[in-house]
Amino acid sequence: MTKKKLRSQEWYGRTGKDGFIYRSWMKNQGLPHHLFEGEKPVIGICNTWSEFTPCNAHFRELAESLKQGIWEAGGFPLEFPVMSLGECSIKPTAMLFRNLASMDVEESIRANPMDGVVLMCGCDKTTPSLVMGAASVDLPTLVLSGGPMLVGRFKGKKIGTSDIWRLAEDFKLGKISQEEMIEAEAAMSRSRGHCAPMGTASTMAAMVESLGLALPDNATIPAADSRRKVMAHMAGIRIVEMVKEDLKMSKILTRKAFENSIMVNAALGGSTNFILHLTAIAKRIGVAIDLTDFDHFSSKIPLLANVQPSGEYWVEDLFYAGGLPAVMKEIENILHTEELTVNGKTLGANIQNAECYDRELIGTLERPVKPDSGIAVLKGNLCPHGAVIKPSAASPHLLTHTGKAIVFETIDDYKARVDDPDLDVDENSVLVLKNVGPKGYPGMPEVGNMTLPRKILEKGIKDMVRISDGRMSGTGFGTVVLHVSPESAIGGPLALVQEGDLIELNVPERKLNLLLSDEEMEQRKAAFRPLELPYERGYVNLFLDKVNQAHEGVDFDFLKGSSGSEVKRDSH
Repeated sequence: MTKKKLRSQEWYGRTGKDGFIYRSWMKNQGLPHHLFEGEKPVIGICNTWSEFTPCNAHFRELAESLKQGIWEAGGFPLEFPVMSLGECSIKPTAMLFRNLASMDVEESIRANPMDGVVLMCGCDKTTPSLVMGAASVDLPTLVLSGGPMLVGRFKGKKIGTSDIWRLAEDFKLGKISQEEMIEAEAAMSRSRGHCAPMGTASTMAAMVESLGLALPDNATIPAADSRRKVMAHMAGIRIVEMVKEDLKMSKILTRKAFENSIMVNAALGGSTNFILHLTAIAKRIGVAIDLTDFDHFSSKIPLLANVQPSGEYWVEDLFYAGGLPAVMKEIENILHTEELTVNGKTLGANIQNAECYDRELIGTLERPVKPDSGIAVLKGNLCPHGAVIKPSAASPHLLTHTGKAIVFETIDDYKARVDDPDLDVDENSVLVLKNVGPKGYPGMPEVGNMTLPRKILEKGIKDMVRISDGRMSGTGFGTVVLHVSPESAIGGPLALVQEGDLIELNVPERKLNLLLSDEEMEQRKAAFRPLELPYERGYVNLFLDKVNQAHEGVDFDFLKGSSGSEVKRDSH
């Protein structure tokens, strides 16, 4: 059998002037000539290290372990940076720049002489942006996540990102001081890694493992654990083998792989942001999924992972209990276990010997942590294209509820009035926040889990129904309806809600309705005048012109599908 020529040889295998130019300047890094002769696959290391992205701040060190594995397996590692999205630093929201980062990744992979790539991901948007970009090129690709933080300790109690919302409420009520808040900051973020609960970052790490794009245990090994470095080393060995096997993303990312990921996310009580990112990835690789798939495949699965915000513990604890393979083992008979993964084995083979070591952390189908899990997709006259809610993080008594709307037209309106003592609100009201969708903010920020009005918190009430066209952090909780589509900024029905209107939420029946006649809805629609969108030069202008709605993944309309890995013209 003829050995397949490496893609990198289209650059480094040239003779004469072209080969001279492609190789010579690379040699100023002290690289010997034999590395360019085509025997060693060139492995790109796509690194989202940045000191502005603290969840990924240990990636320089992790990349060294990855390189050791690549060298050991006979590969030639070359590290390159791409745009890094720090969830807690970037304004107005990291989601605004997910698509931009994905374009950076796609073009960097395609344009450079690499035969395979390892995606180094951690903080929320770094995972979907890298996977989206790589899917559009379709080289052999493996994902290495950075791992969760160790659990924080504050005043004798364990804390993590989910506690931010509780601390904020206590601070609003004067129960803790600013000095105590500062002490809690350091106590919570006490090690390298991303958020400690099953927030969006850990949800994304579980997503890539359940899709088959990462090695077993990728999702849960803590960032500070030496086994994370071992994982990186083994990933380096495996990506070289993947190139030799020509194991591309398209061979792994099948329709059934996406179904697996939806079911696993349900068992974990993963972030609602999972819907947006998985949908965008599917569109890039050419797999058809829609909101109905998330509801259908989630509905079979109860909550099995007792991890915050849906449960009590942390991702670190989940690792000690058996990690993601042990969770998947519990739903083995429901998953498509024949699906191929990056280690060359099937999903079923990867979890064959998985064990649960702590039933407090991992339930069973017969004895789950909670009966409701996954993501419920709502439809109705308030969300004709859909809205989502996470039942496992909601209050059971509010999953069927009718209340009068308290309407905030913008996030600034909400901040100005939410604690007004004259606000006509009680615990039965429904808080409605408009103009925080993809175009309206722009970028669809994580503000959907609105902090309750002070007068409600003072009564000891901890939850209310909240509705918006925005998102919420995967670490958030409450009876929060999100991703209302179409969004209010473009005239979706949410824009028509007025103060005092009755809204009906019925999660068991998957309904969300504004209790108005069709005639009244039409009259309001005719009178609707949109807010002026913040069109600017450059990327924001592109985003506002080209972004899709929430039910389509908030990707750009021109990025559907793949452009492949071929580059037809030389640079000189």
